[in-house]
Amino acid sequence: MPENPVPESKDREDVRVVSEARTKPLDLARRHGWFLAVLGLGALLRVLAMLGYRPALWFPDSYTYIVTVFKPSPDLVRPAGYSLFLKLLEPLHAFGAVTAVQHLLGLATGVLVYRAARRAPRWAATLATVPVLLDAYQVELEHLLVSDTLFMFLVVAAVALSTTLRPATVVAVGLLLAAATLTRTIGQPLIVVLAAWFVLRGRFRLTGVLLAAALVPVIAYGGWFYAVHHRAGIVGANGVFLYARTMSFADCAKMNPPADLRVLCDPRPPERRPPSQEYIWAKDSPLVLRPGITFTKENDDLAARFATLAITAQPLDYAASVLTELGRTFTWGRPVYPDPEIYAYYQFPVTEPGPPGRYPAQVGAEYAKLYEQGAIGTEIVEPYAGWLRAYQSMVRLPGPLLLGVLLVPPVVAIVRRRLSGPPAWLVPWATGVVLLITPAAAAEFDYRYVLPAVPLACLAAAQSLRSEELQRSR
Repeated sequence: MPENPVPESKDREDVRVVSEARTKPLDLARRHGWFLAVLGLGALLRVLAMLGYRPALWFPDSYTYIVTVFKPSPDLVRPAGYSLFLKLLEPLHAFGAVTAVQHLLGLATGVLVYRAARRAPRWAATLATVPVLLDAYQVELEHLLVSDTLFMFLVVAAVALSTTLRPATVVAVGLLLAAATLTRTIGQPLIVVLAAWFVLRGRFRLTGVLLAAALVPVIAYGGWFYAVHHRAGIVGANGVFLYARTMSFADCAKMNPPADLRVLCDPRPPERRPPSQEYIWAKDSPLVLRPGITFTKENDDLAARFATLAITAQPLDYAASVLTELGRTFTWGRPVYPDPEIYAYYQFPVTEPGPPGRYPAQVGAEYAKLYEQGAIGTEIVEPYAGWLRAYQSMVRLPGPLLLGVLLVPPVVAIVRRRLSGPPAWLVPWATGVVLLITPAAAAEFDYRYVLPAVPLACLAAAQSLRSEELQRSR
């Protein structure tokens, strides 16, 4: 006999614990096998991006963000949230680390969608993650040094947590919305959307908690912005962008603007005008030709007055223009828009991109070298890059399919006709719709503006299929 015999019951307990430890991961893998397969394929695509395009892909905005890393100051055009993200990773001195983290955020967004859709049929929850995990353009966007991937993760995380009614969680939702707003200004209306969600659920105290958590950081940033620029707000370009937006239809013969606004008129008919963004950046833009930089308070105020007059004088033309821009989201193909240069930034390139051409980007490139502590650029490595280009030519979410996904929740609600109270799918659906409409109304259509709305639309579609939606969400 052994000197210290172990009781038989203890042996059985040890065996049971060991057995559970061994079988639980297998059970999880069996239950969530399809999602894990999709997640694994998504991870493989991102590894290929890291191998094929080293260390990152560049966008004109990238250089501005990097300047702010080294010269902390609120920018007139873009809030500093993404620059802070870059600052946190600066000690690594590697843009490859930045893209790696962004790819992880893309994968984490897929996990959040799957988790938030856990009460939906498992096949629906898995399908909801496919666009964010496997769309080639999503992977390419994550490899660009731009704010959209960070913004998408923050918004999806806020929406995923919004079903929980604990005050601490609601504070987290508010802080995530604040971070999203300070990453991209389009986050501002999302604070209203989430607050309305809690009001609809009759949670008025939690609404106050949410607003406080979201607005305090934004107001603090606004204080910093005012201290530097002596202007209210968190950016100083709202009027400029709205002016550019209205130039797709503004007719000074119909508007009859006063003399000080008439200098911003374009005598060309709308059908012969360039894309809206050209009125912000092109050297021959009426606004750019004015004294001082484009984004001075005087120019921004003048542009805002012009845009307001254009919209009030031509409301139907404005509505038609917004619908036209929004309609670009749902086309089957992927037409070149707004111009070949911008369009090319969303494709995995065949040849290595050249150095930045515009002077502000050249300045930013010098700071980028300081960030990297070495040369910057993009090295294209075959065959990995070629595999990704081939994949991108075949795998993406077509616009009509996205429209179909957006229509699933309201159609299901109409078919069931027995809902009592706000359904759980309402908040991701409304958030996704706002993210699609706002750029079309305030700026112009851009392919990268669509992608952050996609996981929210897919989450809403999956949640609308859960049987519990026949009851009031709790």
